[in-house]
Amino acid sequence: MATSLIPLSSSFLQPLKFKTLPKPRNPNLSTTRKIITTCDSQKNTGASNPSSRNPNFQKRRNSSKYGTSRRSILKKSFLQEQVTFTARVSDDPQVAIIGGGMAGLVCALNLEARGVKSTVFDTGIHGLGGRLGTRVIEPQGLIFDHAAQFFTADDSRFIQYVDGWLEKGLVREWKGVVGELEVGGSFSQFPFSSPARYIAVNGMRSLADSLLLESRLVDVVRPCWISKLEPLNGMWHLSENGTPRGQFDVIVIAHNGKCANRLLSASGLPLVAKQMKKLDLSSIWALLAAFDNPLPTVNFEGAFVKGVESLSWMGNNSAKLGNGGTPNCWTFFSTATYGKQNKVPQENIPTVTSEKVRAGMLQGVEIALGLPEGSLPKPVYTRLQLWGAALPKNTPAVPCIFDPQGRAGICGDWLLGSNLESAALSGEALGNHIADFLQNSEANPEEFAIGLHDRPSPLAGHDIGQFPGLTSVGEKQEAEAYQLI
Repeated sequence: MATSLIPLSSSFLQPLKFKTLPKPRNPNLSTTRKIITTCDSQKNTGASNPSSRNPNFQKRRNSSKYGTSRRSILKKSFLQEQVTFTARVSDDPQVAIIGGGMAGLVCALNLEARGVKSTVFDTGIHGLGGRLGTRVIEPQGLIFDHAAQFFTADDSRFIQYVDGWLEKGLVREWKGVVGELEVGGSFSQFPFSSPARYIAVNGMRSLADSLLLESRLVDVVRPCWISKLEPLNGMWHLSENGTPRGQFDVIVIAHNGKCANRLLSASGLPLVAKQMKKLDLSSIWALLAAFDNPLPTVNFEGAFVKGVESLSWMGNNSAKLGNGGTPNCWTFFSTATYGKQNKVPQENIPTVTSEKVRAGMLQGVEIALGLPEGSLPKPVYTRLQLWGAALPKNTPAVPCIFDPQGRAGICGDWLLGSNLESAALSGEALGNHIADFLQNSEANPEEFAIGLHDRPSPLAGHDIGQFPGLTSVGEKQEAEAYQLI
């Protein structure tokens, strides 16, 4: 199984003061039982303890000068001096993974399978996951997948992961009616020959929160915003607004957008920063809405909307997750064009903008369903969110990025595509690449450089991402017509 772990004793972990997550008030939701280290805990800063040896990690690398190159940081990130580590790697190496989405979590799992310890830092207040986001609204018990709606599996390596999740009951096939919705309410269902669609059983976030339950060499620290990376004495020192968060042999950037660019801008990693800066991301509005009654004329659970600028997707969470009853919880996504036209700072959305976007998206629902203006039932609950760095619009088409001189790497879906499969494969690639780097002392470090100079190219797909193997109804009809000619 691709997610199998090496059974090692927890005695190899650094001593921590733990705080467990409270149980959710909704009994239908599963919760991660893994102990989480929160940022206000008095955790060991992560300094490598030479007396704590990992028996599964090969001892390699001869002793050499312990230090780094000069670290003068210039104001412009692309002109900053390159950090070049000359120190030997610790006998018991530690990897910091900044970002707890699918790519970062799979990277941690693959490092563990190779006997390498890691710590995942994530900003999530309610849980891990990144775009595997689920909102639970209490006391009503409303559940919304407000980012990734479902995923498909095309690559054999990713299929192994999915098979393991199915076996553990973490995901299931979504067999509800899904298709394309044209203006006026014309719905076309995807054919039964379409690839299987998968969802997490209790909302997408539950998958992310479950992935590390059996891990022994992975620590999780959240919520935590790593704000500074500083190379010193042969190690990367991480801090959050001046508070030390540990020191590590290798760092992984498993998130993107302006926060990642800001973090890398004065890190001493100009090549890595330059590649991250090339990433072009879309902006998409997400409107979560609950209705007391089913929407008129709707005979589907999910639909890609065509021809409506304010709407690209509508999905019925209640039907998808099997909650049934009322209210009906819907997730609506705007198009990338609409997101760009109405983009504002997502941390402080003006009231006038939120009212405009909410009204525009609900009107888009009416247009898509072919309802008379003003006839859409009034939702009993709404919540609006702007994904300012929603999905990649370009890709360098490399599995991961790694700078061996600076001992830093990047993983994420954008390196290969725009979907959960790409994220998992990128995390797997970087985890194994770092393990190879750490366990090969005789090789020239430059042999491990990857993705530092690749140019990105435009990325096609739906406004809400790519779904490998899923062909649109229109494309399938065109292909069938061509075959008949």
